[in-house]
Amino acid sequence: MNKYKVVMTGGLMVPALERIQKECAVKQWEKVDPIPREILFDWLKDAEGLIVTGNIRVDEELLQHAPKLKVIVQAAVGYDNIDIEACTRHGILFGNTPGVLVDATADLAFSLLLCSARRIHEGWDFVRAGSWRPGYNMSFGIDLAGKTLGIVGMGQIGAAVAKRARAFGMNVIYYNRNRRIDDEKIGATYETFDVLLGKADCVIVLTPLSKETRGLFGREQFSRMKPTAYFINVSRGPVVDTDALLDALKTGKIAYGALDVTDPEPLPGDHPLLKLSNILVTPHIGSATTETRTAMAQLAADNLLAGLAGRPLPACVNINKGK
Repeated sequence: MNKYKVVMTGGLMVPALERIQKECAVKQWEKVDPIPREILFDWLKDAEGLIVTGNIRVDEELLQHAPKLKVIVQAAVGYDNIDIEACTRHGILFGNTPGVLVDATADLAFSLLLCSARRIHEGWDFVRAGSWRPGYNMSFGIDLAGKTLGIVGMGQIGAAVAKRARAFGMNVIYYNRNRRIDDEKIGATYETFDVLLGKADCVIVLTPLSKETRGLFGREQFSRMKPTAYFINVSRGPVVDTDALLDALKTGKIAYGALDVTDPEPLPGDHPLLKLSNILVTPHIGSATTETRTAMAQLAADNLLAGLAGRPLPACVNINKGK
């Protein structure tokens, strides 16, 4: 039996990888650093499928080197590294993995807010440094109950965050490109972007990265927020102007920042943001649970195998038909 030829630019959870290897001859890049483009181009000469990681740019140049490519998949919801129009021009299906990471990402987003509000990570550092002494306490945190949470980007993850916030006694407002018709069901009230910035005690950003949202949070936006506001970004790094956030945190325009995504990413160890005491940064782990990453990998495998066989993809971003 002739196997489909597939290129992988990174790893995949074992159950999904084993499924793919049964039907495909796989060339997999296993080093930590991204695969050099010249090597990738060479591998793609006869590839029918590509499993791509978010650190690889899929553009017209890459597709010109992949004349037999039928399908590209990525085990992620976001796809700002993919030129969808170019894929469509070449008749190549692109599949992502929406839905399966909703709860894991919502948990992480709310965890960042909770850890920041109660200074949990600072408390651990305080104890580990041997600073805990009788009668001496670190800085106080804040209560979440009764505070107003503003969610920017009210998709499935936003609705899941709203549910968690309501359980903690928070009032929830949101801004979205399109107002949801189920406001009451998710327990959130729609506000314009500017009104949300002024009202929210805490802001969680969950919007996809696009031309419209790149740099959405800059100096002007931070200046409109409360000086006591907590800012959480779990979307994409470039949604936020990093220099503007640094200035807002240093000058007290906002009280605290917590980021699971940064620009640049990864954030260099000597970056000035990391020298601040009022910020928490995690290394893009929104979906990083065993269960969720396995489900994402399995959906990516479903997309890949369907595309190779000429079947509709379970989760297709562009055209959903054979080449």
